[in-house]
Amino acid sequence: MNIPEFQQYKNSGKKLTVVTAYDALFTQIVEQAGLEVILVGDSLGMVVQGHANTLSVTMDDMLYHTRLVARTARQALVIGDMPFMSYQVSVEEGIRHAGQFLQAGAAAVKIEGGRSVVDRVEAMTRFGIPVMGHVGMTPQSVNQFGGYKVKGKMPEEAQSLVEDVKALEQAGVFAVVLECIPALLAKQVTDLLTVPTIGIGAGPHCDGQVLVLYDLLGLYDDFVPKFVKPYGHLKADALQALQRYREEVERGKFPTDHESYH
Repeated sequence: MNIPEFQQYKNSGKKLTVVTAYDALFTQIVEQAGLEVILVGDSLGMVVQGHANTLSVTMDDMLYHTRLVARTARQALVIGDMPFMSYQVSVEEGIRHAGQFLQAGAAAVKIEGGRSVVDRVEAMTRFGIPVMGHVGMTPQSVNQFGGYKVKGKMPEEAQSLVEDVKALEQAGVFAVVLECIPALLAKQVTDLLTVPTIGIGAGPHCDGQVLVLYDLLGLYDDFVPKFVKPYGHLKADALQALQRYREEVERGKFPTDHESYH
């Protein structure tokens, strides 16, 4: 999938399916399942690196995982998540770091923020770097928000969010992620914009949905938000398999003659 094909979904009536991935094996599985878009998310800070939030993730971390995914992907649109402090310092740094994602194989980048990052979006798109926006609950601002909270419940907050997405669209984003906002507000924003909206904890009215792969597979249960629906229980399966392996080794049941060379 490419950017124009992604955007055509807005009026096609078909929903976009987006999922995170961080390595070659899961990228293969995601593509075999027919998903169209892979976000190499800075959520890897939590589900891969074991941090409490995404703030410790570096550009080196993100570029490494982006290369793994982009090298493996054959059909999916790969989007690189720009980590904390990779675009906040200056427009110039933002362009340089965004360009590194494209050099690593991504087709686009995602950045968090509304009107505060419009100059970054304008500069990146001017130099041919496709940008996905991200508003609502923006994880890189978790300390400012005082935790992971629903945004846009109060009228003034909702109006500010609407102004943010309008500014992002005018600046040139090809899509916007809406995270943890009321479903009716997400519908209002989706109807307002000409670019697709991708929801995560934003109800059913967005043009598509995104989930963290480890969440939807039931692998990560340290923190399970309300909006997560586990479609598998791989952690339980893995625990059972590992326990059986340990027991069979301890009892001398593995390896058997079948697993031995002669």
